[in-house]
Amino acid sequence: MIQEFLLPDLGEGLPEAELVQWTVAEGDEVALNQTIAEVETAKAVVELPSPFAGTVRTLHAQAGDVVQVGSPLITFDVAGAEASATSPESAAASSATAADKTDAAPEAAEEKAQPNLVGYGAAPRGNARPQRRARSVASHAPAGNGTDTAVLEAAPHDAIRIAEPERPVERPRSTPPVRRFAKDLGIDLALVEASGASGIITRADVEAYAARIGTMPGAEPVSADAAPAPRSAASTGERTTRTPIRGVRKHTAEAMVRSAFTAPHVTTFLTVDVTATTELIESLKADRSLQGHKIGVLAVAAKAVCLALRKHPELNSKWDEAAGEIVEHHYVNLGIAAATGRGLVVPNIRDAQDLTLVELADAIRDLAETARAGKTTPADMMGGTFSITNVGVFGVDAGTPILNPGEAGILAVGAVRRQPWEHRGEIALRDVMTLALSFDHRLVDGEQGSKFLVDVGDVLREPGRAMLLG
Repeated sequence: MIQEFLLPDLGEGLPEAELVQWTVAEGDEVALNQTIAEVETAKAVVELPSPFAGTVRTLHAQAGDVVQVGSPLITFDVAGAEASATSPESAAASSATAADKTDAAPEAAEEKAQPNLVGYGAAPRGNARPQRRARSVASHAPAGNGTDTAVLEAAPHDAIRIAEPERPVERPRSTPPVRRFAKDLGIDLALVEASGASGIITRADVEAYAARIGTMPGAEPVSADAAPAPRSAASTGERTTRTPIRGVRKHTAEAMVRSAFTAPHVTTFLTVDVTATTELIESLKADRSLQGHKIGVLAVAAKAVCLALRKHPELNSKWDEAAGEIVEHHYVNLGIAAATGRGLVVPNIRDAQDLTLVELADAIRDLAETARAGKTTPADMMGGTFSITNVGVFGVDAGTPILNPGEAGILAVGAVRRQPWEHRGEIALRDVMTLALSFDHRLVDGEQGSKFLVDVGDVLREPGRAMLLG
């Protein structure tokens, strides 16, 4: 039986994903839940498990293609599966029977229709969105192959549904990037003739048609197999390089613009003598009982933030425009900004207020390693309440960080510099660092923001306070 699998909603509410790579090829035998592909959403790279055990019949996209949620991704030939009825009468009877059973016991029918498929969707929550109804997309079925095609759409949680086949609707066959390309040019794909034997309209077909009607005068055809990777200016002789705006970069840009033009930002600075903190860190390194734990200035700053938020809950709040309310969080999900090859990600440490200094250091290390490996999941980046960005690791003293959307504050931790500083009435060489706090002025007044920053600085100036209070 032929089974067509649609790109599922991965539980993020995002409309599309870029296919990073296939881990299977046409003709391969795959097992249930075997990884078949890696896709990159605007938030993370996600591995897709196979919803079936069978043979890969068709791959509907290539690496680099942007695929819309709900579009065909892969077609399987499922060995041993029961095919649909061969006659129209028996097919109709089968559909009617299935409908009757569903109406009689919808919960049981839904549970029965859901195989044990892992890897899709975020963890279930009490306020999860309603699951969408499964759809039949019979127009994507290969014509004249003599087999019925069941089409899948994965629900936001760990489930897939098999839809009953519908009457085929004639529609031009192409990939989502090609459809978008044609739409940008104002071309109706129904007027474009496919050049290949498969009947799938390629980008080259659209360009050839556009050149004929004058939409792209002088345009040179581009191979449909060409990946949308940035072109090297040196190799092509061009003076510029164009890179598609996708994935994490696209999501970060949208989030930063939304934050900058929604929340009125105010940034305040404080320079702190952190010599006591650096001395504490050196002493902890020599402690054999702490071997394997990497405690740095960032961990102490994280502990200082958690302590200061107890006194200044307005920095741990959210402006709910829709409800007309200020939401005060009684927990701290501490975001740690991490620079990766795919762009900036901000995973968060859940309930950071309950962690010791050593536990915070371990959590920061784990987040950083996961981010560098490209394994940060969308769930890791959801629900943050306050964030820290460590610009000091790049040798920068200070910055004016932009708020993570939905949060009231973000702290930038600068580089530690050895410089002359007044200490106990004398000038001495001390370890000095600059802190920069950006906050949402709708939620936080200047006095509140300043006092919060001073409290964070006090802990870094006298880290014994963190040991005593935390």
